[in-house]
Amino acid sequence: MQSIKKQPAGTQATDALRAEIIKGRILPGTRLTEVVLADQFEVSRGTVRVALQQLSQEGLIIQVPYTGWIVIPISSQDAWELYTLRAALEALAAKLATEQMTESGRVALRKCLDGLAEACEQKNSRAVAEADFRLHKTIISLAKHERLANQYRLVEQQVRIYIASNDALTVNYQNTINFHSQIVEAILAGNAAEASRLSEEHNTHDGERFVQHLRKIEQMTNHTKIRAL
Repeated sequence: MQSIKKQPAGTQATDALRAEIIKGRILPGTRLTEVVLADQFEVSRGTVRVALQQLSQEGLIIQVPYTGWIVIPISSQDAWELYTLRAALEALAAKLATEQMTESGRVALRKCLDGLAEACEQKNSRAVAEADFRLHKTIISLAKHERLANQYRLVEQQVRIYIASNDALTVNYQNTINFHSQIVEAILAGNAAEASRLSEEHNTHDGERFVQHLRKIEQMTNHTKIRAL
């Protein structure tokens, strides 16, 4: 981790710790302690405490009694809630973005799609996850619906972890490009209904796959615990 040198230290510490979590360098379920983080970032424990409180509000970490702070683990229930919520919000955003499209919006959307295609060609899962999120966030922005954007901001950091975890399972990056290309092309073609349908279909397809993956892990974990009793 990089040490924190500049002020405001609280903001810098928050950004640095958030990046470590989202990029997967700090895994879900990891216990976080003020002493260790303060030493790694070269800041005070008070500064670290500010960062932990902020990330707690963003839903990236939780405080467990008698344990401390831990990076939020993604359960099958969490994944189901996130993908169903994304499906609703992003389908609406795709529809509205189509109706509100401008020339600058077209350029921005094309740029995001090109960035995702480049990351997929390199088969860099972390870069794919960041480009994936950037594309969807751009569509949210292009919808020009402030209340929709505000609702998305409430969960966007959790969505970033969800996307990173889900994209890490991808073995065929061409499918990722195809799904997103279809959504973008529908938006740029002015087909609002098709853009909305494809966006919802994309979230549902990937979401159900991820949920099933997590359920298998949970079943195996529960089975192991039962055998140990």
